[in-house]
Amino acid sequence: MASFSSISKTLRGCLVKRNSNFMPTLSRCMSNVPESSVYGGPQPQNPNQRVTLTNLRQKYKKNESITMVTAYDYPSAVHLDTAGIDICLVGDSASMVVHGHDTTLPITMDEMLVHCRAVARGAKRPLLVGDLPFGTYESSAQQAVDTAVRVLKEGGMDAIKLEGGAPSRITAAKAIVEAGIAVMGHVGLTPQAISVLGGFRPQGRNVDSAVKVVETAMALQEVGCFSVVLECVPAPVAAAATSALKIPTIGIGAGPFCSGQVLVYHDLLGMLQHPHHAKVTPKFCKQYSHVGDIINKALLEYKEEVTNGSFPSLAHSPYKICAKEIDAFTHQLQKSGLGDAASAAADAAQKFVATKSQDE
Repeated sequence: MASFSSISKTLRGCLVKRNSNFMPTLSRCMSNVPESSVYGGPQPQNPNQRVTLTNLRQKYKKNESITMVTAYDYPSAVHLDTAGIDICLVGDSASMVVHGHDTTLPITMDEMLVHCRAVARGAKRPLLVGDLPFGTYESSAQQAVDTAVRVLKEGGMDAIKLEGGAPSRITAAKAIVEAGIAVMGHVGLTPQAISVLGGFRPQGRNVDSAVKVVETAMALQEVGCFSVVLECVPAPVAAAATSALKIPTIGIGAGPFCSGQVLVYHDLLGMLQHPHHAKVTPKFCKQYSHVGDIINKALLEYKEEVTNGSFPSLAHSPYKICAKEIDAFTHQLQKSGLGDAASAAADAAQKFVATKSQDE
């Protein structure tokens, strides 16, 4: 009863405050989160800032280009967020550019979810799309739906992307849409199908293949996909598909006539090449920077300064201990039989004093 009485008094204390701060005060009384907590947890998404399918449709109707870039971790997601990119794709290309594999096939669902969660924490504005990795949706429509649900519930994504246009993939896309999950299709070069494509080969370069690209894109639209990626197809084929569809097309190596474009984060920044691109760099990759060279230069400078002893300097050794405490510290070390340690501490203190005097 005493405990209940104490709680009642606290609540009454909150309720009697008749001012503009009433609700925040009540919330604080009812909350178990410290008022000045360092880590307050994820912030609620602002619907006025988050890109939605409605926003994409509006851009599409206005003939405004849509931007999409891949991201795989918190820092890359923050960069995309800051740049105002429309769509952030957590691609299975992480298998290559992050994990160092030659193809996208080895990455697992659990690995993809780790990437998805990290990106979701960093990107607050873009529409978040997660790839369904190879081997997680091909067996049945039910498997596809179950995997897509995990991408949203466990990965924090807004939508999923799946590759291919075989009847089973179309069925899977339809089932996922009917389950209430937004789906982005992907036709043309589908990296998960390199086994049957004979490698990373462009598609749509003859009549049958070109018609198949357009028909597959239309089939994906028919089952409810909100957008379709067109990868490594000739520009006229991409233009035909874009004209035939009433949903946005996102091109990668498909020319300038798509509704938007996507590039891999590491590729456009000019990071060090991953195993596949070290052998065959796609002709469509444009490097907007040479970040890999900048990273190499910084690492070499760091190594040199550590080797020659110029880092860390006084400027990068900010934590101080006063002379009185140093004397007491060295005395205690001497008493403990640690004479060498006491001398080392005293010498370090003297050097810092001398360095500080020179700087001044």
